[in-house]
Amino acid sequence: MTKKVWFQAGVGILLVLVIVKFFMEIKGVFAPFFIIAKTILVPLLLGVVLFYITEPMQRFLEKRKMPRWGSILTILLSVVALVWIFVAIVGPPVMKQVDNLVKNAPYFAKETQNTVAYLLQHRDAVPQQLDDAIEKAINSVQTIAVVFGKLIIQFFQSAVQTAFILILVPFFFIYLLKDHEKLAPFILKFFSGKKKTWLQKTLHDINTVLRSYIQGQLLISFLLALIMYIGYLIIGLDYALLLVIFAFFMNVIPFIGPWIAFTPALIIGFLQDPQLAIWVSVVTLIAQQTDSNFITPNVMGKTLDIHPLTVITLILAAGNIAGFLGILLAIPAYAVGKAIVSNIYEVRREIKRTAMKDA
Repeated sequence: MTKKVWFQAGVGILLVLVIVKFFMEIKGVFAPFFIIAKTILVPLLLGVVLFYITEPMQRFLEKRKMPRWGSILTILLSVVALVWIFVAIVGPPVMKQVDNLVKNAPYFAKETQNTVAYLLQHRDAVPQQLDDAIEKAINSVQTIAVVFGKLIIQFFQSAVQTAFILILVPFFFIYLLKDHEKLAPFILKFFSGKKKTWLQKTLHDINTVLRSYIQGQLLISFLLALIMYIGYLIIGLDYALLLVIFAFFMNVIPFIGPWIAFTPALIIGFLQDPQLAIWVSVVTLIAQQTDSNFITPNVMGKTLDIHPLTVITLILAAGNIAGFLGILLAIPAYAVGKAIVSNIYEVRREIKRTAMKDA
């Protein structure tokens, strides 16, 4: 019985649960290590993202016999130039829209209060379910104000951390560009035989998954944001550029991200003109259908092959456990884990086939 897969899996799960239980009881001891890891994790992840974005350019340059230092210098100059062009072109209109949004904030607040007051005056004509929802929204206004105040305080507190991140990101980025090919050999030198072969294939699969996900998801997010920007310009939505920049970062989150980006656009469209909210919904629907039917299938293909329900479950669970950072890492972490498990399963199948042949 001890050789059965279900028995070994059960014992493994029990051991993991026992380890987690003891770890939770002494987690205070590891608190400083978590703080250090969290501080380093964000710039490392940003460096990895930048590396996978620019890695095709590095391969292209080095295939043309350019030395490593030349490709790194070219990439760094290109990144600096793109950032400068983006700030020079997009910066002024974005700042203008931010300034207008701040100036119009009292108007938006007044319109929201008027809408709430109107609904309160006509509560008798409102369905019971909507009435309950209005009551909950009114009761939660104070809570929202408190949370917003905390977010402002946290924003100023994170200024130093942001500066620290901006210093570390270039170091991680340059190191990855310079020595990324040395990582796998460094790990593999501690193994030999079939273990080394298996680990080499697993590391290759992990690299492929991460490259495909990061490059594909950023391209999808950019194309979605472009479609939405064109749509917002056509319908005449205010703060279109600001909303699209927000949508670009939110669209990096699969499935749920576009709907997060849709919410502020819908609110601004409704306050600008109630009929405009319908057109914002139409633009979002067109962008989503274009993405799901044309963009994502052609960009991502079957690389990840994760069911949408699995994606939503992972994002919701990761958001509750680790907040926004967990939401961003949930899908690539799952894809990496899936690649590892698939390789383990393939090895077990190979062992089983060999045993059956010998028998």
